[in-house]
Amino acid sequence: QVQLVESGGGLVQPGGSLRLSCAASGSIFRIYRMGWYRQAPGKQRELVAAITSGGNTNYADSVQGRFTISRDNAKNTVYLQMNSLKPEDTAVYYCNVVPTATIYWGQGTQVTVSS
Repeated sequence: QVQLVESGGGLVQPGGSLRLSCAASGSIFRIYRMGWYRQAPGKQRELVAAITSGGNTNYADSVQGRFTISRDNAKNTVYLQMNSLKPEDTAVYYCNVVPTATIYWGQGTQVTVSS
């Protein structure tokens, strides 16, 4: 069964940085548009960054200029570099294809931005 496993979250102070990783168990993901999503307490899950198989990217307005999505197809891995983190970035972060597929939701990785 194909799976997506997120890692790299943690507790960071405002202004800090984190790098998230999403490892896919199958090479099929190389052909898919991939995205990073997040869900904060009491809020709906939202797409924050996406990348096509060819490397074209787009971002939510709230993270534009601070987050960078990338992928290494040889490693079946998608990354999210998060800089200048703010308390409002606190959420569980997930990766999935774009548009989402229910079967690919993983456990996510918690990101907490707090002093």
